[in-house]
Amino acid sequence: MLENPWLVIAIILVVNIVYVSFFTLRMIFTLKGQRYFAAFISMFEIVTYIFGLGLVLDRLDQIENVIAYAVGYGTGVIVGMKIEEKLALGYITVNVISSDPDIQFTKQLRDKGYGVTSWYAYGMEGDRLAMQILTPRKYELSLYETIRNIDPKAFIVAYEPKQIHGGFWVKSVKRGKIRDAQKEQQEQQEAF
Repeated sequence: MLENPWLVIAIILVVNIVYVSFFTLRMIFTLKGQRYFAAFISMFEIVTYIFGLGLVLDRLDQIENVIAYAVGYGTGVIVGMKIEEKLALGYITVNVISSDPDIQFTKQLRDKGYGVTSWYAYGMEGDRLAMQILTPRKYELSLYETIRNIDPKAFIVAYEPKQIHGGFWVKSVKRGKIRDAQKEQQEQQEAF
């Protein structure tokens, strides 16, 4: 079976895509503090790595195998990133500075289920409304869209917090308040 050079190239390519995808997931879970899940994934990662590398090392005289290994590695990075985007684990904190402090920004965001802490600030060109919003990463793009719809000139900075403790908002997220608000909004749009 492994005498067919095209089959060997395909296997090396696929094995390396799988290996690098496992590697990416392990790193993500490690960074998120989920050590047991990361350790579990690493067992599959290393078996896949050894198998793929073994195939290449046994046929090192055939350059197409080395090229397949390299292409599989690069493709695996892309696949791993796509998987990470789909999983969207964790939370982000979004700092927003509205160009107009009179906009009912915080109310509109809270009505959609987001937890918002706001305060008045003073910028180079006058009064501003500053807000800090914590949301699950899976709602990140929806939040940006909502912010741009409310205030297209809003200044937005996002980062990933290392630790979250306390506050009423964590309980709201667990109850699915944002998800429910999005479903309600979608149903209203479909009614029109």
